[in-house]
Amino acid sequence: MRHFGHIAPEVRERLFHQEPQPFGSDSAPRMLAAALGATLYSPATRPCLADDVLKQARRGVVSMVLCLEDSIQDSEVSDAEDNLVRQFADLSARGAEVPLLFVRVRAPEQITDLVHRLGPSVELLSGFVLPKFTEERGVPFLEALTAAEAVTGRRLFAMPVLESPELLHLETRADTLAGISRTVDKYRDRVLALRLGVTDFCSAYGLRRPPDMTAYDVQIVASVIGDVVNLLGRADGTGFTVTGPVWEYFRHQERMFKPQLRRSPFLEEGAEPLREALIRHDMDGLLREIELDRANGLLGKTCIHPSHVLPVHALSVVSHEEYSDARDILRPERGGGGVLRSAYTNKMNEVKPHRAWAERTLRRAEAFGVAREDVGFVELLTAGLPA
Repeated sequence: MRHFGHIAPEVRERLFHQEPQPFGSDSAPRMLAAALGATLYSPATRPCLADDVLKQARRGVVSMVLCLEDSIQDSEVSDAEDNLVRQFADLSARGAEVPLLFVRVRAPEQITDLVHRLGPSVELLSGFVLPKFTEERGVPFLEALTAAEAVTGRRLFAMPVLESPELLHLETRADTLAGISRTVDKYRDRVLALRLGVTDFCSAYGLRRPPDMTAYDVQIVASVIGDVVNLLGRADGTGFTVTGPVWEYFRHQERMFKPQLRRSPFLEEGAEPLREALIRHDMDGLLREIELDRANGLLGKTCIHPSHVLPVHALSVVSHEEYSDARDILRPERGGGGVLRSAYTNKMNEVKPHRAWAERTLRRAEAFGVAREDVGFVELLTAGLPA
């Protein structure tokens, strides 16, 4: 699979200076972590789950979480597990390419039980999402994952969700973070990415951010994100990919934008500002939060609605200017440091301080591609809309 692989090759060629690279469940963890993109959650109770997975794959989704935890009622867990096993068997029988599939479990014993029950269709499983992760609760999950790998002979990844009250509360935050750090470092080869459960953080204080505010406008949440990145998102080789929080609001944006963007006056010459204003009208909060995610060291995003996927991916594409700066900074002859003017003549590139940024940018470019010089968010978004 590859990002923007659902659009025609000639369209990709028109959009990209460097196209996104293919990847699969057997790719290097560093590539997979960078390529997760918009990870779409779906309750495991959905009766047509296999159809849903294939439909979203055709629309450009490359990672999904099938949820047995907060998205379903306690009384539904057993039926949801049965449904999950049936739907995996259905997907396996169809033989179609599927996104990276993860299961969000409630308890460690679900991991070992599910891999037994999935049988041969376990080959479609990329790993498990581990809720309310702390050192105390996380170790049994990771031990169960290790046992499941031994049983299946298949590499399985963990994506811990950092969402516990102990992580939020000031008096326990430092110790909780330190414990999480010890745990994920011990199981580093199995931890693909760390996910942030901002909805649970808000819940602890009876908060809910409105659609015109981002997670970074809620100071108590922003402080936790900052501390998580500070300890667990470092660029010195000790850090992990940390993904952005869920955006809770949605409308049927594809339905709303598609007919308007593809007929006059929105395609007339000189109408680009109007097209962009139209797109941003109903997505401004989401777009600002995606941009703030990246500015704060996060990559990828938890999504609960398909309409969020394309904006996340379009804003993850590396601009031609970013790519130019990153390549200049990482030229072998610049290894000794120094300062140089950007090829775009609008900024200073200082080789040593900007090296880690440049390396991360080129990893993102590998996963999401590099836009052509005259291609922006609007073109990338509209190209990805279903025909």
